[in-house]
Amino acid sequence: MSSRQRLVDTLIFGTPDKIPFWPGWPRESTLAEWYKQGFPKGKDWYKVLIGELGLPADADCSFGWLNPDSQMIPKFEEKILEHKDGHYIVQDWKGNVCEISDQYDLTYLREAKDFVTRRWIRCPVENRDDWEQMKIRYRIDQDQRVPSNLTEKAGKIKSKGQIGRISFAGPFWQMREWCGFEGLCMMLIDQPDLVAEMAEFWTDFISGILDKTISRGFVPDHVTINEDMAYKTKSMISPAMAREFCLPSWVKWTRRLRSAGCPIIEVDSDGFIGELIPLWIEAGINVCSPIEVAAGCDVADFRRQFGRQMAYIGGVDKRIMAKGGKEIQKHLAHLEPIVRDGGYIPACDHAVPADVSWPKYVEYARLLAKITGWLP
Repeated sequence: MSSRQRLVDTLIFGTPDKIPFWPGWPRESTLAEWYKQGFPKGKDWYKVLIGELGLPADADCSFGWLNPDSQMIPKFEEKILEHKDGHYIVQDWKGNVCEISDQYDLTYLREAKDFVTRRWIRCPVENRDDWEQMKIRYRIDQDQRVPSNLTEKAGKIKSKGQIGRISFAGPFWQMREWCGFEGLCMMLIDQPDLVAEMAEFWTDFISGILDKTISRGFVPDHVTINEDMAYKTKSMISPAMAREFCLPSWVKWTRRLRSAGCPIIEVDSDGFIGELIPLWIEAGINVCSPIEVAAGCDVADFRRQFGRQMAYIGGVDKRIMAKGGKEIQKHLAHLEPIVRDGGYIPACDHAVPADVSWPKYVEYARLLAKITGWLP
């Protein structure tokens, strides 16, 4: 089977030959610890892993990323505003002003390569005037939004049997980026009309990008909507608010993607997502990740509640990975029936933290390879 066939068959409850092997990727700090433990510097961690396990190179899924540019154009200037007492006050590319430790630099705020605690000082949208200035940065007619050679690239992805994939922010995620979490929550109470306007704007903006992408011949196989919107025990906003301000976006996007033939529409949210899954099912989303165990999420419990209406990626407790031995054996044995039932790719429930040693990681990965069919 090709990577594409294997992924799609797994997540639509088909009959794949094996389950994609996704043990989870290490943070920068995790790699630093592995180097101390003897992992060879300069080597690709995944290639070393599959070599040690004796797996074929196609155990992982081969993705062809063709992300359209849904970020602001132009971005804000990245700059350090102040440096004192072991901390930086910085402005990031999104326009946030925040405080971070000076052991990090601004590159850590561009991508999630490690855990960086920060204190938010100001977010770029605090009122309607800020919003009027912000939305100018999201013109759909800018040429760089969708690559001019998209058709050619899409053809190459298809010919290689790769998984054509894109991702973009959902309405809650994006509005939180603009307003900050506390600011957005206050706006939901004090200025619901402004929140509704921002959500509608984002719905139309992403819809326009999807139309441009699909019209140029690229129908993605796998779309991820980034939508972190849950705490350890609850959704960050009530299900009623999610229905009012977010569901219309999800519905419009999934209908457009389904009509074009996209089989996998995933939502990515940390925290306890149990009360949000019914809304995602209603919206037409068919995959959830990363199923954070520390927040009370359990793939087996979700399968009992929602049956085959939802598939999952993740659900392996990184805390138990660090323990290894009988603990990780028992944990994976708990998940194995769901793997056999279909609609599930077991994987680390977030990035692999630094307390998971390289030997423990290999031990876990070997067990994972067995329950996904790559090792006897």
